[in-house]
Amino acid sequence: MSEYLITFAGIYFLCLFKFIAGPLLGAAAGYGLIEIILVTVSGMMTSVFLFTFLGEWFKKNWTIIIKKKSKKFSKRTRNTIKVWKKFGIWGIALLTPLILTPIGGTVVLTSFGVAKKKILFSMLISALLWSFIFGLSIEELLKIPLLRELWT
Repeated sequence: MSEYLITFAGIYFLCLFKFIAGPLLGAAAGYGLIEIILVTVSGMMTSVFLFTFLGEWFKKNWTIIIKKKSKKFSKRTRNTIKVWKKFGIWGIALLTPLILTPIGGTVVLTSFGVAKKKILFSMLISALLWSFIFGLSIEELLKIPLLRELWT
């Protein structure tokens, strides 16, 4: 049981920073779909919760610590603004697990001034959706004999 908890905690910790770690490592650990969803969503939502409520503090203190003069409109910034203008909060939330990290997506939404409740709700729906899709996809892919042999 303690080995299970250590594995779960390790995957959870990685999900704080990288969403895809949950489905991949959960499948490698032999977790079922529900366990994969649980560890992935809990890891992502912990990051979202922390950065939603501590975002302003990080923004103030981080800019004081780092005095690097960066471009205001890089290619990445322009693309983020395009997604924001076209799809709003749901576009950023749905792209967070795919392209952005849980921290990155939360910081983007916080910087656009989205209400905390809306950030938490949209990120929760996004995390549930993508963890289900990734978890189910990995489960189905592992039913293919060649991939199963490569995985084990």
